[in-house]
Amino acid sequence: MLRIISSYGIYLLTISLLVGILSCSESRATENNPQTDGRFALERVSVGDREGLDGFTRVTDLSEMVLSFTAPLNEATIRENIEFGTEQGRKIDTEILYDGGRQVRIKVLGEVKSYSACRLKVGLGLESADGRKIFTGKVIRITTGLLSFDKFPQITDQELLTKVQSATFNYFWDGAEPNSGMARERTTSGTVVTTGGTGFGVMAMCVAVQRGFVTREQACERVMKIAGFLKNKAVSYHGAFPHWIYGDTGLTKPFSEHDNGADLVETALLFQGLLTARTYFDRDSAEERKLREVITSLWEAVEWSFFTKEGQENVLYWHWSPDKSWAMNMKISGWNEALIVYVLAASSPTHPISREVYDEGWARSGAMKNGQKYYGTTLPLGEELGGPLFFAHYSFLGLDPRRISDSYADYWEQVCAHARINYGYCVANPREYEGYGPDCWGLTASDIKDGYTASSPTNDRGTIAPTAALSSLPYTPQESMRALRFFYYKLGDRLWTRYGFVDAFNLTENWFDTEQHIAIDQGPIVVMIENHRTALPWNTFMKDGDVLRGLKRLGFTIKDVN
Repeated sequence: MLRIISSYGIYLLTISLLVGILSCSESRATENNPQTDGRFALERVSVGDREGLDGFTRVTDLSEMVLSFTAPLNEATIRENIEFGTEQGRKIDTEILYDGGRQVRIKVLGEVKSYSACRLKVGLGLESADGRKIFTGKVIRITTGLLSFDKFPQITDQELLTKVQSATFNYFWDGAEPNSGMARERTTSGTVVTTGGTGFGVMAMCVAVQRGFVTREQACERVMKIAGFLKNKAVSYHGAFPHWIYGDTGLTKPFSEHDNGADLVETALLFQGLLTARTYFDRDSAEERKLREVITSLWEAVEWSFFTKEGQENVLYWHWSPDKSWAMNMKISGWNEALIVYVLAASSPTHPISREVYDEGWARSGAMKNGQKYYGTTLPLGEELGGPLFFAHYSFLGLDPRRISDSYADYWEQVCAHARINYGYCVANPREYEGYGPDCWGLTASDIKDGYTASSPTNDRGTIAPTAALSSLPYTPQESMRALRFFYYKLGDRLWTRYGFVDAFNLTENWFDTEQHIAIDQGPIVVMIENHRTALPWNTFMKDGDVLRGLKRLGFTIKDVN
């Protein structure tokens, strides 16, 4: 028995097999059924419990591959002519076993990831024992699917939540733009930082102190660096900041041709974080007093009422440009992610809006109501089937939906209904995308294979973003925890990195966002997991006196929760 150890290898997998033909001459390449007429050829391939020469799809067992030939083999030619590796050419460790007969057995030893492309090659140099060259070589292409075994050791759910928070927080800590301390827009953004994503990151720093990821002093220093950069270097417009800023210069990076100035929604997301930090860092030390002073000066400088087109309309506008003025002409009207904008605009001690701006501009005099039932759940507000899940996340990192209601909705009912509908849609999977179900769900704005989109039940491209289910943990604790376990244990070989989960993936298209993270998707994971565990961000933000006055100004009822 010949036992050959070669350097090719894998995990286990679901497979689709397409057979390509290598030919040593044009005439050979055109012939079919090479097994006939006494030729030495590959006769059959077995993968797990399935066999054939081509057409393998969704094979779940790759523990052993068996190649059957029309005659015994010349042992000396096996090593160099049977290879297993990735489609990109990386060899995978295998153990090749041959006992002198017509079969070669291949046991995969090395790493193969779920949903990856591999190939098994039978070369033209392979010979039979009686000296005949193989009639035609083959390249058997193998695309793995879900490898069902755990990719990481099992830990408790609480340990897993902490692990996810810690790794995801590192995006804002180790991955921050060094000059400003602000959050990069995405992993590959270089010096370009994001205003709203930085607000999420600041809230994550408060969580990190409580979890022991960094010290209180370290977090205070980092938030002070951010606040100092915003106050002393970053360009603002009537106190509001742009969507993107160059972290090295403080200059605006235009988001689009006409969006080259203030972005009021991003500014609100930033101040949701800064006001949380102002309340959290409440000690009577020089460092924390200074931080509170700087945040307050930034907060009081925002001219929220200016964004009603200088008082001409009872609605806030999203953008203003120093040279294009109101050219973007985008009203901030509900229902979407921007409730926090109206709450903060009403909370401003220096430039507040009136309740009429909220009722007419945001609530559209009640037109943002829905009231329809989807997948057995009534949705109080918003578009058909709820829209992307970030609507239920961005404003509610700090605003506690358990505690607030007004004449339009009970906001705990709203966010829980939205999450349940998103979950119900993915479980029903009307478009029959690969992987969708109770373990794998969550549609929101994220990267997709060829770009970026706001995924939702009405704009479903088959792409799941981990932030959608994970940031819904307070609303759907069992369903979100089930998704977390699946993302980590079953898909962790494709999703998990030093900054937590990659932004998105599509199992139908066999696509994973390679090492890519986006600040506005990372931040809610850290913060909303903590809201589920301890409600620290909610409790901290809701202590702010300005915020409480703003909610009351808009007619909100504020409840106590146990």
